[in-house]
Amino acid sequence: MVNDVTLETARAALAANPAVEEIDLLAADLNGILRGKRVPAASLDKVFSDGMKFPRSVLCLDIWGHDVLANGLVWESGDGDGVCKPCGPGLLAMPWSERPRLQMLTMMEEVDGRPFGGDPRQILKGVVERFAALGLTPVVATELEFYLMAGDAAGGGRPRPPAAPKSGYALDGPRVYSMEELDEFNDVLTAIRDACRAQGLPTDTIIVEFGPGQFEVNLNHVADPLLAADHAVLLKRTVRAVARRHGLHATFMAKPYGEAAGSGFHLHASLLDAAGRNIFDDGGDAGGEALRHAVAGMIELMPASMLIFAPHQNSYRRFLPGCHAPVAANWGYENRTTAVRIPTSSPKARRFEHRLAGADANPYLVVAAILAGVLHGLEQRRQPPTALTGDGYGGGQAVSAALPTDWGAAIAAFEAGAETLGRYLGPLFMRAFATCKAQERAELGKRVTDVEYATYLGSI
Repeated sequence: MVNDVTLETARAALAANPAVEEIDLLAADLNGILRGKRVPAASLDKVFSDGMKFPRSVLCLDIWGHDVLANGLVWESGDGDGVCKPCGPGLLAMPWSERPRLQMLTMMEEVDGRPFGGDPRQILKGVVERFAALGLTPVVATELEFYLMAGDAAGGGRPRPPAAPKSGYALDGPRVYSMEELDEFNDVLTAIRDACRAQGLPTDTIIVEFGPGQFEVNLNHVADPLLAADHAVLLKRTVRAVARRHGLHATFMAKPYGEAAGSGFHLHASLLDAAGRNIFDDGGDAGGEALRHAVAGMIELMPASMLIFAPHQNSYRRFLPGCHAPVAANWGYENRTTAVRIPTSSPKARRFEHRLAGADANPYLVVAAILAGVLHGLEQRRQPPTALTGDGYGGGQAVSAALPTDWGAAIAAFEAGAETLGRYLGPLFMRAFATCKAQERAELGKRVTDVEYATYLGSI
């Protein structure tokens, strides 16, 4: 792992930005929502010495910000504080801010210094440390899809594609890989890239995806999964903030339009040994035994991990037939219909692409769950089913395992897999995440939708 920020490097960053008067301290909760505090820049030394304190339960709130009483972190423990310490890439620019500010990621500890098991970044850190104990380093890159919408979409409660900014044409159909559409949205997309560069986020390709106003940003590989997840979290914040400055609304909601493509979160990964050799490389096109072990472990833990990859009610709309999202636990070579794809590459670049997660998922937890599957396969020397050829959505299912494709089944599978998955992610997380999602599902289950009123109110 790369070294986390130090007080010295943070002081240097602040000194290089003398106009900065405030710092945003950020910590990701279980839903991937950034929570924290805005503090005076003069408090920097105190942040490093004392940390940022707030209740541990704050990182385990539900999607609306309500306490989840069933997780045992509120009344039973006196709703005690945790301590968030600076971590990750350090003090970074906020180019979208109207006044000069810097931001810094933090990670929660217990008051006695032990890792807090409900902090998503701590959970990933624990998985990465297990790889380090084996002399292995995961190399990770992420791809995130999102929609740009009319600026009033969120306030109006309805998604609405924006008009093309330059010509004003309606975004009424798929324009995948369209260079014209990239030109139309050049101002906001260039601003996103510039803001990423100012923060040191290693953005690579930006493309137009299938949906109206849908784009994908790829981040380059880094030999530190924690840093890769940091980059993904900061990219989400950047896209949303820059879009607002351009009068647009950006969303990473998994399926904002019922008839259009969902937004995915794909992860590419390989494994380096202590000598820097890719252990998936056997010199040929198939990849070595370690690759097959990794694939097998990911597939075996996939049903239990589905709730992490698809954490919300809306997430499961991505898995309807014909929606270009995997619907079974399977794998294949150069096959985009499978959950795990082995891309064509040189042997030295042999890697897998995990294609199951939605863009609405928490990057720390997605990376942790995927790498937990890899660890499981390596440690248990598991063997995968036959690689699937052809249509993974509807054909060849004899070599595919079923996945829970509705929210209730995913919660049940997560709870059923508590022993195996919890071995890598920890019992506190397993309890906190299950109760968080159960509370979210129960609350949404009480709400009658507009479509139900339109369908039933006048006819039954």
